[in-house]
Amino acid sequence: MLAINASLNNIGDVFMRVFLTGATGFIGSRIVPELLAAGHRVLGLTRSDGGAKFLAEAGAEVHRGALEDLGSIRAGAADADAVIHTAFDHDFENFAANCEKDQRVIAALGSVLKGSDRPLLITSGTGMGDAGDGHPASEDVYNPHQPNPRVLSEVAAQALLEDGVNISVVRLPQVHDRAKQGLISPYIDISREKGSVAYVAEGSNRWPAAHVLDVARLYALALDHCEAGARYHAVAEEGITARAIAEVVAARLGLPVISLSPGEAADYFGWFAMFASLDMPAASTQTRAQLGWHPNGPALLDDLRNMDPAALAER
Repeated sequence: MLAINASLNNIGDVFMRVFLTGATGFIGSRIVPELLAAGHRVLGLTRSDGGAKFLAEAGAEVHRGALEDLGSIRAGAADADAVIHTAFDHDFENFAANCEKDQRVIAALGSVLKGSDRPLLITSGTGMGDAGDGHPASEDVYNPHQPNPRVLSEVAAQALLEDGVNISVVRLPQVHDRAKQGLISPYIDISREKGSVAYVAEGSNRWPAAHVLDVARLYALALDHCEAGARYHAVAEEGITARAIAEVVAARLGLPVISLSPGEAADYFGWFAMFASLDMPAASTQTRAQLGWHPNGPALLDDLRNMDPAALAER
């Protein structure tokens, strides 16, 4: 394996074997070609034959395993020069438990990389940068007492950083293309089931967003930058209001738009209620300056207006 010097500010001219979790997922499958085009080798985690076929055809190596099998996670990290961790169990009805699982996976990855300069790039959410002062979330905010369960990913990262692991974080907004749009995809399913598209109160709460190809490019740039302790925001749009999202979704589904009181939201949305009224704008000023990242993909509302028919069909 290559010896990586963590003191370098940019290692773009170093070719690495990168262990990528979530390699066949929505974001990871776009990171694969970015890394290969940069000259890196990719060792992709998959649990399925279909995933193995995809990776092989893309030009990546296959590592069989699963998030629940920490032995397979450690083995993948041990056989790599760098690790990018994008895998996450997106069963949001069990969100807290899945955040705890992510904490265990990050700790397992770090246990292998400890004592080396090999970089570990993990994934979190932009909400972790919210200082609670009404300003957009920023990269320099870290609050281990943040009530969102996803903070456990960053708690694990901070522990590893203090233990000498070369770890950094990419925080994600609503990542989208014409087929998937982060939390908006289950929101569409709920709207179809309810027969209306709802927002809470005035619908003025905001969600940040970025196109999936822009996000994939940011991961590759962050890996090349290799700065221990850095946090990057993959944000192209600081905040789109819930009402604007609802109006576009309603137009595409041919359903009415309704406003709910906060008290009505829990019954209407079910598990999604914890997200429906969150105001979570996020900035990426520092990320753009540090990495030279310039997102140029379609805007969230444009992708919603042009959704693939399959994304609108009952799932």
